[in-house]
Amino acid sequence: MKRPIIFTDLDGTLLNYSEYSFAEALPALQLVKDKDVPLILCSSKTRKEIELYRVKLGIDHPFISENGGGIFIPEDYFKLGIDNFKFQIEKELVLIRLGAEYSKLRKALQELRAEGFDVRGFGDMTTKDIADATGQCMDEAELAKERDFDEPFIYSGSTHKLPLLINAITAKGFHYTKGKLSHITGDNDKGKAVAILTDLYKKKYGEIITIGIGDSPNDIPMLMKVARPVIVQQPDGKYDVPADIPGLIKAAGIGPVGWNRIILKLIG
Repeated sequence: MKRPIIFTDLDGTLLNYSEYSFAEALPALQLVKDKDVPLILCSSKTRKEIELYRVKLGIDHPFISENGGGIFIPEDYFKLGIDNFKFQIEKELVLIRLGAEYSKLRKALQELRAEGFDVRGFGDMTTKDIADATGQCMDEAELAKERDFDEPFIYSGSTHKLPLLINAITAKGFHYTKGKLSHITGDNDKGKAVAILTDLYKKKYGEIITIGIGDSPNDIPMLMKVARPVIVQQPDGKYDVPADIPGLIKAAGIGPVGWNRIILKLIG
């Protein structure tokens, strides 16, 4: 039997947007633990934000931060394959860096503002500004400021000018993606990081089946790289990912409610 590997987004997927809680997914999370299924958090959140939720969830598997900017792997987790990548050790975690330098992303955002685009990044905001924008508590908003590979930003300009902003970002050699907020990134995405970890898990376990769960456009690259892509509903009940992803499963339920239902069905 193929061993399941779960890649999951956090905000709006495993965590609800109102309280950043995973309480509604507890039955499925317990099943994941009971079956010893690797649960890989794959989020736009920073390393420190994700580490906080790894503790809350009681998991010690690899994780992917800042929209695929960094892959963090506990030392000795994989016995084979790591040497194929350029990596560094950071506080007992192996880091495979895929993202751009944060300082370059900040410089690009500042240039965009000078060019007339109404953009405001996390680097321009206070902790309270970030808490107000995301709905996080102050402590978590502080962790969200400590970025390495990705700059979230708020675009307050006209909707019809958004394609011009995206083109300007691309012209600078960077990429645009969107979750709850807009993001400027380097040549990385969740899918590239998921593909790397999938190959490492194949070396570790042999036969595996990958499950990916998300809720937003920035999850599309991840969903394209897994065997069983799943999308959960937004707070308004809609799905925010195009239906042309091969094999896409639309989970019934908003955020962790849908997450719980589909995981119980897929691995129960």
